[in-house]
Amino acid sequence: MKEKLIFLILTWGMVSPCLAQLTIEGCYRKAQANYPLIRQYDLIEKTKDYNLANANKSYLPQVTFSAQATYQSDVTEIPIDLERIGITGIEIPTVDKDQYKLSLEVNQTIWDGGAVRSQKEMFRTQAEIEQRNLEVNIYAINDRVNQLYFGILLFNAQIGQNQILQEELQRHCRQVAAYIENGLANASDLDALRVDLLQAKQNEVQLSRTREAYIAMLSQLIGEEISGETEFVKPAALRPLEVEVHRPELAFFDAQIRNWETQDDYVKSGVMPRLGLFVTGGYGKPGLDMLENDFKAYYVAGVRLSWDLGSFYTKKNNREKIQAGIRSVEAQRETFLFNTELDRTQRNAVIDKCLGQLKYDDEIVALRHAIKLASEAKMANGTLSGTDLARDIHAEQAAIQDRILHEMELLLAIYNLKYIINN
Repeated sequence: MKEKLIFLILTWGMVSPCLAQLTIEGCYRKAQANYPLIRQYDLIEKTKDYNLANANKSYLPQVTFSAQATYQSDVTEIPIDLERIGITGIEIPTVDKDQYKLSLEVNQTIWDGGAVRSQKEMFRTQAEIEQRNLEVNIYAINDRVNQLYFGILLFNAQIGQNQILQEELQRHCRQVAAYIENGLANASDLDALRVDLLQAKQNEVQLSRTREAYIAMLSQLIGEEISGETEFVKPAALRPLEVEVHRPELAFFDAQIRNWETQDDYVKSGVMPRLGLFVTGGYGKPGLDMLENDFKAYYVAGVRLSWDLGSFYTKKNNREKIQAGIRSVEAQRETFLFNTELDRTQRNAVIDKCLGQLKYDDEIVALRHAIKLASEAKMANGTLSGTDLARDIHAEQAAIQDRILHEMELLLAIYNLKYIINN
């Protein structure tokens, strides 16, 4: 016997650490990592890198090749009759009406008014908007985890209490059967208890099937198989003390405002002049000498200043549109904070309600238990029917179930509050 006891202790020591456990924080992490949208982080980052690389190429020399063949109705001539003024043997050349040109131009930007820099900032802030929006969508998974996890905890507690109820009803059925033999009870008393036992078993089936459905949904959400032996750790009922909101939606609004501000910088850069160097090399007929009617190579190099004054026409409207966009985002932020504060007030009210109910639950359960014990004594003396005993047993169980429900409601309300403020 001693050897068996030692073996059982050693076996328990080896097996117990291997029992699977799940915490709600662990479910948060696993659900977010398993969510298909998580793969978009890399895609957003790659898109941003491609856009920035393309923008940087604007600083590289820009090469343009062109080819042209034309036929003109007239060409430049020098209207001087040399023979008339006594000059002979000399003929002033004229060019052909068909002309040809091949050219290659290289432009190098020296200053673009900050256009490329503003464009790069726009790409960065746009990528940040997409990332922050992704964080908002992924954070919303936590709310689904809350509903499933605490639902499973509630079903676990209810199933456990249901099993206790069945054991108690079975014990009373055996006692009443003995009372019948002694003439202290009749068959209807036993039937009343058996009906309650069957209803308890029926309720266990319903609770178990619903629990299995919740576990299946949570398993799919976290991307991990959850066995029937998995222990769901009940978190501590610690009410968050912090009042500041840290929701990812706020970072999403900030990113949108920064994007509007970079668009404003880009609009301002649009009214600035551009300065650059250029080199043009070509081959054509005629070349740079318009009076030489032959194919010639040529080149031109210089500095070019350009200024698109037409951008001033739309600058004011574009900037007003940007300011309207910023005000729209700020209004969305205020609305979100307003609704969040309403939700927080509601959750705090639920927490206070649950705490107030739990203050009396233990006393109610104790009194119901005392009433049931008194009914058991009366039943043993033959002064109480089985129906009345079943009623008192159910009253005690209802009080216990209420306490379980209030505990789970409190936990869910606390974690809903944490979700609302991202604590």
